Amino acid sequence: MAKVVVIYSGGMDSFTVLNHAIKNGHEVYALSFNYGQRHVRELDAAANVCTSLNIPHKVVDITAINSLLAGSSLTSDIDIPEGHYEAESMQSTVVPNRNMILLSLAIGYAVSIGADAVYYGAHSGDHAIYPDCRPEFVEKMNDVSLIANYEPVRIEVPFLRNDKAEILAAGLAMRLDYSQTWTCYNGREKACGKCGACMERLEAFAANQQTDPLPYE
Repeated sequence: MAKVVVIYSGGMDSFTVLNHAIKNGHEVYALSFNYGQRHVRELDAAANVCTSLNIPHKVVDITAINSLLAGSSLTSDIDIPEGHYEAESMQSTVVPNRNMILLSLAIGYAVSIGADAVYYGAHSGDHAIYPDCRPEFVEKMNDVSLIANYEPVRIEVPFLRNDKAEILAAGLAMRLDYSQTWTCYNGREKACGKCGACMERLEAFAANQQTDPLPYE
């Protein structure tokens, strides 16, 4: 049984990746990051899932680097834009170099525990807005990860070329319960239904003729 590290935000994509790795027979170590995002709803969801699955889960506080990563509406005092992901306004949700930073830390963790791979949940719906979710970034990062340490670590992105509806379909086929996830960029009691993250999530459920189990405002 191969050890793998899964970067696990608590959102629906990483939730699907986490369960995909488990069902493929891997010994999974979940890794979540507090990088100063506006709320901890996703992190709470991640902790609850890992407890229920009885898998090791580390939450790492890297908020000290937040002063270097200003300018994102996810981490700074900037209003969260409403509207679809494809809108130019959604570029304000880009956290500078986030995935390279998180992958670097996850690779270090993988080496320290003897894991073979790091999994993360980039997908085709992210390509237009997030440069560090594009296939060319993943390919180059994998090349670096294989030579950065004496112990090569692969970067696995099982849904890199799938959209969110296809990821959800894969999760529904695994009978996953998406009420255990949080997606909304706002950390209120209910999901807003208006931010790009909510809109993309709702579209994915509609495409699968399913109703999202999360409550919306």
